[in-house]
Amino acid sequence: MDPVAALLEIATLLERERASRYRAKAFRQAAATLQGLPVTVRDDPTRLRAAKGIGDSTFAVIRQAQAGEVPEYLVELRGDVEPERVSELRRKLRGDLHSHTEWSDGTTPIRTMAESARALGHEYLAITDHSPRLKVARGLSAERLREQVPLVRAESTNDFTMLAGIEVDIFDDGGLDQEPALLNDLDIVVASVHSHLRMESRPMTARMIAAVSHPQVNVLGHCTGRLVQGERGTRPPSQFDARAVFDACAENGVAVEINSRPERQDPPDELIAMALEAGCLFSLDSDAHAPGHLSLLDYGAERAEKAGVPAERIVTTWGVDRLRAWAD
Repeated sequence: MDPVAALLEIATLLERERASRYRAKAFRQAAATLQGLPVTVRDDPTRLRAAKGIGDSTFAVIRQAQAGEVPEYLVELRGDVEPERVSELRRKLRGDLHSHTEWSDGTTPIRTMAESARALGHEYLAITDHSPRLKVARGLSAERLREQVPLVRAESTNDFTMLAGIEVDIFDDGGLDQEPALLNDLDIVVASVHSHLRMESRPMTARMIAAVSHPQVNVLGHCTGRLVQGERGTRPPSQFDARAVFDACAENGVAVEINSRPERQDPPDELIAMALEAGCLFSLDSDAHAPGHLSLLDYGAERAEKAGVPAERIVTTWGVDRLRAWAD
């Protein structure tokens, strides 16, 4: 087995299972290191083990692959991974409007995310790194975002489109955490609440309605902010008048995100039903922070299908031309 392929597959499987980001990153780093080494170093166990970026675990994987074996760790991970949830709706998805890179709190470069999305059969991917107020996530200042935009679009090919975007934080008063003129230049704007999640219902409702009423906003991200499992623990949903918020989304053509991350499962089923009744569009997204997270769309599609969300009301089943026309 090709050692680089083995290392990258391990990284992807670790990411999909939401293992420690540092473990997955170590395997990606080892793959990059190995690709850059001369053949004489690759074939010399002593020099290979001494190479910066190669640790005990990655060295064992490389040596087993070089010996023509499927590395033991890869066999173990393949056995542990849950079977893919390939629903009819999943087959209709054509892209993803919510993903992150190492520019904010993701783990890999823009190009790696683009290559991984293409490998999954995506027709498009939006890079939506965080906005400046989210300092813990290294949110992008206006200057950094301007620098990033052409790099994102440069990864487009004849049959694959990279969309430049942002996950913009919603201020307490419903304002957006980025320059309006810059937001106008982006392809996709996802607006999310990340702070003061325990705000009382009435001001939280007003905050969210104000945000989705901004002409630049395309998607309302993980609307309740809840966490139901995972290493970050659990967190209750924010309190707000969901029907009023969803009515505002429908009125302004803003899609309600169905966030595919298993630790979020956001919105809850009852709010998906309410958004359906309100006439909302939906965006089924991965909220990927690493390449292996992109396939979490499997989980989101399974939930949306069970909830009875029609494919035609999910903007990520649309082709890129229709998507752009809606987002403009």
